[in-house]
Amino acid sequence: MVKHESIEMITRAYNAMIKITDKVRDAVSNSGISNGVVYVITAHTTTGITVNEGLECLESDIQVMLDKMVPEDGDYSHARFLHSYGAMAGNPTGHLKSHLTGNNVVFPIIDGKMKLGNAQDIYLCEFDGPQEREIMITMIGE
Repeated sequence: MVKHESIEMITRAYNAMIKITDKVRDAVSNSGISNGVVYVITAHTTTGITVNEGLECLESDIQVMLDKMVPEDGDYSHARFLHSYGAMAGNPTGHLKSHLTGNNVVFPIIDGKMKLGNAQDIYLCEFDGPQEREIMITMIGE
């Protein structure tokens, strides 16, 4: 059996880490799948999906690390006029940060529940907000 669900969110900041663990857990619980896997995938190239311990201090440390790796004032080829869009590309850091965090995570479903480690939370990482965002959840199993 395969089940699909989407989460629609409006992010509130230019850069943010937003816990979506409970939303994914609810999707798994409502899917009717007892054993299988769940895929959580962002539909956007300037967001990421990642996993870490759900502590504010770690969220802050991750943001600081990404800002050091991909500074806003860097010299980026993408920061130019894009004829295909008819506008300036002002989000090169969003693309690069999303590349570092990845766009998906996968977890097992066991006995109808998503199996996470004791300290794991799933995050939508926003790197070009505020914007409306879609997170796709696909559950495969029996």
